[in-house]
Amino acid sequence: AARLCSGAGGQAEAAGGDGAMLRHLARKLRASGPVTVAEYMREALTNPGQGYYTRRGGVGESGDFITSPEISQVFGELIGIWFISEWMAMGKPNIFQLVELGPGRGTLTEDILRVFKQLASVLSKCDVSVHLVEVSPKLSEIQAMMLTGGKVQPNPEEELVYMKGISKTGIPISWYRDIQDVPPGYSFYLAHEFFDALPIHKFQRTEKGWREVLVDIDPEVPDQLRFVLSPSRTPATQNFIQPEETRDHVEVCPEAGVIVQRLASRIEKDGGAALVADYGHDGTKTDTFRGFRNHKLHDVLSAPGTADLTADVDFSYLRRMAQGKTATLGPIKQREFLKNMGIDLRLQVLLQNSSDTATREQLLHSYDMLMNPEKMGDCFNFFALLPHHRLVHPDKKDKPESNSPLPPVAGFNELLLK
Repeated sequence: AARLCSGAGGQAEAAGGDGAMLRHLARKLRASGPVTVAEYMREALTNPGQGYYTRRGGVGESGDFITSPEISQVFGELIGIWFISEWMAMGKPNIFQLVELGPGRGTLTEDILRVFKQLASVLSKCDVSVHLVEVSPKLSEIQAMMLTGGKVQPNPEEELVYMKGISKTGIPISWYRDIQDVPPGYSFYLAHEFFDALPIHKFQRTEKGWREVLVDIDPEVPDQLRFVLSPSRTPATQNFIQPEETRDHVEVCPEAGVIVQRLASRIEKDGGAALVADYGHDGTKTDTFRGFRNHKLHDVLSAPGTADLTADVDFSYLRRMAQGKTATLGPIKQREFLKNMGIDLRLQVLLQNSSDTATREQLLHSYDMLMNPEKMGDCFNFFALLPHHRLVHPDKKDKPESNSPLPPVAGFNELLLK
């Protein structure tokens, strides 16, 4: 049901759609030659007229993939608890901006806001606001309907905030197109299945050194795309390949690096934390670029604009891009994180409170989906950026014996104990 881990089975689906994006790309390739995989992804996903996210944005049962919040409310509730736990551990600041990057249908934000409402007495002296970074007009409409019941005010085009509203629980919500537009201040950032959809560059080691993988028209079949290797080194090859790289095939997402640098700078300056949940690896995988359509694997070069394109997140790259401005934790497997967050206890409470068999079966099924190593339990990971003082007392070096222990970071505490 979910987007599969790379390497999972599945049949590529036959090409479909109206072909407008393919025609647009074919004209571009004939005029200027092959493009990088990053440029191909950017066009296929976010082209204003024909892009997959700008036109479709297929999350949920009727779309092309299902995400964890769509499977179980418990997932979002535990993330909400993580943010409150970190807010408390950092001394309960009186401002709390929740910033979500690529919020999908808004399901995760809704589950988090429900937790905030249940713990309203804890947050009573805190000014809480929600800030959503979303490029898709269609998805922002769906989010507005889910979170505010459609009670939103569009802002004039020149405004950084393009839409505003009040959540059903009374919390102000603002929409932005770019993380840079979100006002500075003490913030918790959430990126769930966000980084995997950002454009990647692909590189192949050859006898002549590193070459970039490009997308071009197939000369044998004019309406078909194919992968080719750059004849010489490209600027990306020189900038993004580490000298110590041992793999023969590497995927790099510079946009993810830029966003992590911005998050790390903001957290260093204003405080807060960032939680990233995505499928990925710690610098070990090679070719993970794949497409999804109607819940099945789909050829990435077939019918562009009609399928979701994605690649596993390289958490070792994110860690490097934080440039030491923040501490990093993880990646830790989803099942470990959720277990540390108390998912088993929450499941027991929900099972005891549900009277009918169908609800119980649904709860057990969704728990299995999230936790089973063969499903989402092992291929999804959690990763966090935190201020250094959250993990190490600033004056620890001078007076090691005088400090009270820092509270463990929820979800990651097993890593700290190791």
